Amino acid sequence: MSAQIQEQLSFLQPVNETEVRKAVAKELKEYKALRVAVKNKQELQEKGISQLFPRLQQTETISELKAGQIERALQYSLDEVERRIIEEKYLSTTRVKDINVYLELGLTKDQYYLKKKEAIFQIATALGMI
Repeated sequence: MSAQIQEQLSFLQPVNETEVRKAVAKELKEYKALRVAVKNKQELQEKGISQLFPRLQQTETISELKAGQIERALQYSLDEVERRIIEEKYLSTTRVKDINVYLELGLTKDQYYLKKKEAIFQIATALGMI
């Protein structure tokens, strides 16, 4: 690594990997619900209905923005293997163990955890979390 790059990296704050993982996992879990909310809103608009259920909070615009930005992060910042790991592990409707994901994808345990870590950091970077 060149001296210039090392100098630039020394200015960056160290990132707590556990905090990043927890924050991204939380956002991905919420994304599942946001995705449904956006689809439901589209369906209501198509039917000409303004509101079907009582609205407790006015977070519609924020929800749409978050869903769109997470969708873009998943689509454009990950390679195919990373995307499949995230979809299987965090976006599935059932709870999935890591071992099931890496066996299904034909990865070794080490390959899986490296790819998963890279994917989480890519998502965090794309969303401006780190």
